[in-house]
Amino acid sequence: MMNNARAQASLGRLYFFGIGVSVDYKKALEWYTKAAEHGLEIAQYALGYCYYYGKGVDADSKKAAEWYEKAAEQGNASAQGMLGQCYRLGNGVPQNYKISAEWYHKAAEQGDAIAQYIIGVYYYNGFGVPKDTKKAIEWIKKAANQGHEKAIKALTKKQ
Repeated sequence: MMNNARAQASLGRLYFFGIGVSVDYKKALEWYTKAAEHGLEIAQYALGYCYYYGKGVDADSKKAAEWYEKAAEQGNASAQGMLGQCYRLGNGVPQNYKISAEWYHKAAEQGDAIAQYIIGVYYYNGFGVPKDTKKAIEWIKKAANQGHEKAIKALTKKQ
């Protein structure tokens, strides 16, 4: 069944990006939904993205957060970062910096440069975590080492 889900997600990707076919977000959404319902985390993330940004469906931040959470719980770093963003902004879930920090931290630990930068900012300001300048700089340096522009700028301002 998982092979079918991977094929379904692949079809969704082809339609989403217009690879060999015309871009068709509605068809992409259909295929992503089938794969996501089989539990495939990459399809769950893609479906969350479709709902978050209104691709092939009316934007629905609550449904987006639900799909991001399913993928995030399976270890998808992109979904973890997006779920962190949902909690940071209160999109589809109640705004909560502590939960936001937990999800950003998980994504950051997997090497997600955006999450590394954001968790660094959280530590610097004490958003959802204890204020800790040393940890802030460590995370921001990790992001900068991956070429994250805001992280690079932040470090050059501090020195």
